[in-house]
Amino acid sequence: MAAEGYRLVIGNKNTSSWSLRPWLALKQAGIDFTEVRINLRATDAKEQILAHSPAGKVPVLWSGDLMIWDSLAILEYVAERHPDKALWPSDVRARAVARSVSAEMHSGFQPLREHCPMKILSQDPKPEHPDAVVANIRRIVELWMDSRKRFGGDGPFLFSRFSIADAMFAPVASRFRTYVADLGAFGDDGTAAAYVDTILSLPAIEEWIRGARAEVAG
Repeated sequence: MAAEGYRLVIGNKNTSSWSLRPWLALKQAGIDFTEVRINLRATDAKEQILAHSPAGKVPVLWSGDLMIWDSLAILEYVAERHPDKALWPSDVRARAVARSVSAEMHSGFQPLREHCPMKILSQDPKPEHPDAVVANIRRIVELWMDSRKRFGGDGPFLFSRFSIADAMFAPVASRFRTYVADLGAFGDDGTAAAYVDTILSLPAIEEWIRGARAEVAG
């Protein structure tokens, strides 16, 4: 794989939640890749993206001459190409649940996305949220607590060791840090808050945040 090489095309690190997911998984797995960043606020951003993908969106992973243009598809591809990195849990039951929660994240939680966009450098806790956002936050807290209780006993992540599920929820951890003052108000028994701390203290996340600061400063 090293000879073929990966090229990951991403957007702004402060705001591009979908870009963060495969970037984080590759970093956590220790898989080499070349990063191509596109400023999504540039006047020619669309043209720049189209030079990498006819879908016109980021992220995009190029593996040699193969293009993969969806975050979850990228993650699945990398997991299949690097089974030694164990990006899905080895236990069949845990793996089924990890895939389920990842798919739910991929297709759901639209009110949270709309009302609480990722701004990883910001602190803007809201005194209240729309009912649909409250329902999203409660559901995510429930998912995290259930995953940790059932499958997280040997490590700090949702399924013990880092997996694709954690990559999928990393931008949500950022959103909670930015917008939610107290997860206990949404049914958290402390598990979700601890999980947010775990994700946001990862060296790879700290590297991503440094990149976001550099972008904003530049």
